[in-house]
Amino acid sequence: MKVFIEPIGRLINEFTKLPGVGAKTAQRYAYKIINMSSAEVSEFAEALVRAKSEVHYCKICGNFTDGDVCDVCKTRDKSVICVVKEPKDVIAMEKIHEYNGVYHVLHGTISPMDNVGPNDIKIKELLSRISEGGVEEVIMATNPDVEGEATAMYISSLIKPLGVKVTRLAHGIPIGSDLEYTDEMTLARALADRKTI
Repeated sequence: MKVFIEPIGRLINEFTKLPGVGAKTAQRYAYKIINMSSAEVSEFAEALVRAKSEVHYCKICGNFTDGDVCDVCKTRDKSVICVVKEPKDVIAMEKIHEYNGVYHVLHGTISPMDNVGPNDIKIKELLSRISEGGVEEVIMATNPDVEGEATAMYISSLIKPLGVKVTRLAHGIPIGSDLEYTDEMTLARALADRKTI
């Protein structure tokens, strides 16, 4: 005996394809959709279809946009480029409301274990932007994991000979945490990145 009738089972299966959505959550989502009005379901479906058809990558930085060029590239200081792994990292940086430069989205990091090399991510496009002139600083904001560090070091080695300042986001102990609960890697990085006060 089938647990779910085919349309519900198919809907649950589709929801499980989303990151972080397990079987139970997918089941709750499916039941929520079924209990919505036809108009609400149509709006939901239209939002999915519109997002997929209208959202694409900015031709300059690689972030999401619904035009040729994103608003950040149109309006911000182009002398500073913050390099991130994915478009969601741009959102994280924008939430702090402290950065006024532009971005460059790599769409990945160098990872030999996953067969991702320098030519598989948007490094050439970054170098092309820098070669156009006017860039004074490149901030490497890739994740502080092995792949992110390797990518930052590799890109830095390509940019430094061009006479452009390359910086890295500082890593260290989060505000409000205790030293005794900080792992050795974070503590070592915090010590290495210490600054004068």
